[in-house]
Amino acid sequence: MDFSLTTLALVALGGAIGAILRFSVGQVVDSSQFPWATFIVNIIGAFLLALLTFALPGIAPEAKLFLFTGLFGAFTTMSTFTLDTTKLFFDGEMMKAGINILLNAGLCIIGAIAGRYIGMLIA
Repeated sequence: MDFSLTTLALVALGGAIGAILRFSVGQVVDSSQFPWATFIVNIIGAFLLALLTFALPGIAPEAKLFLFTGLFGAFTTMSTFTLDTTKLFFDGEMMKAGINILLNAGLCIIGAIAGRYIGMLIA
């Protein structure tokens, strides 16, 4: 593994931007009745990650560190998704918990497939 200062700076900068974007979505999107903000960042992240992977197959390793590890690593929220789902489950919101699982799992995969397809068209 490369733990050079440049590598760490790229991941940290991407992560800071991703975290700010994630926070911003949470501020704009009403998640009081359902964890929409988490779902939105997961679908956007799945789509963009696949799009960039397939649209830019020769992307530089430094750009991968910045975008994929840093930005998308901080922007998408699998851990928040699992916490949201667990909270819904223990609050007795079984239907919402199930819908949350289906939306995040199913539509994020569809988003990634769409991103791959569009990325391959662009490349």
